[in-house]
Amino acid sequence: MRLFRFVPACLLLAFLAVPAVSTHAEGPWKSLFDGKSLDGWAVKSGFATYKIEEGGVIVGTTAEGSPNSFLTTEEQFGDFELEFEVKVDNGLNSGVQIRSLLKDVENKNSHGGRLYGPQVEIEAGPGQAGFIYGEATGRGWLSPEPKSKDKAVNQHDYFKNNEWNQYRVVAKGANIKVWINGQQICDLTDEEIFKTHPKGSFGLQVHGIGKKAGPFEVRWRNLKIKSI
Repeated sequence: MRLFRFVPACLLLAFLAVPAVSTHAEGPWKSLFDGKSLDGWAVKSGFATYKIEEGGVIVGTTAEGSPNSFLTTEEQFGDFELEFEVKVDNGLNSGVQIRSLLKDVENKNSHGGRLYGPQVEIEAGPGQAGFIYGEATGRGWLSPEPKSKDKAVNQHDYFKNNEWNQYRVVAKGANIKVWINGQQICDLTDEEIFKTHPKGSFGLQVHGIGKKAGPFEVRWRNLKIKSI
């Protein structure tokens, strides 16, 4: 004879009310930069210079004749939430590469390899700051807004010129969202770039200037990240 155990209704309801535990818990916030050295970072793709200023600020300075340069993380990241502050000289655009990879590493003229992949744009306003560009991918802008001929769509003025600007970037799967100073700028889903770049390095860009007047500088501070 089969025996059945009686379970009080109150206990059964309590059991059913317990939410499922996610196996994808968020990680803790951690700094991408120790504030004192560039340990864990390397300059790639060009020969712009990077140094540390008092207060834990990374300063990138243009070098005449250099291609786009990137201070890149040795560690690679997949899904993440990134926050940082940036200030850039007028006359220079910049960016932060996310999930980016190196190609042409064996080419002696590549300065350690050409970094390519999604880039979160940094530039003075009104402009395209916060939209996503396909750096060295052959695709140009990944975000659709900069392709529009309507200035009300292809540019904005949420980036504060000659001041510190706070960025927040959330990359989860094929979706990338960007906020500048609390204002959402970008909500891009791009399956094509995610297939080739599901994870990769961060890169702090100093744009090449050719023979333009300079030098120009871009500064970053308070870089922190958590996995999601």
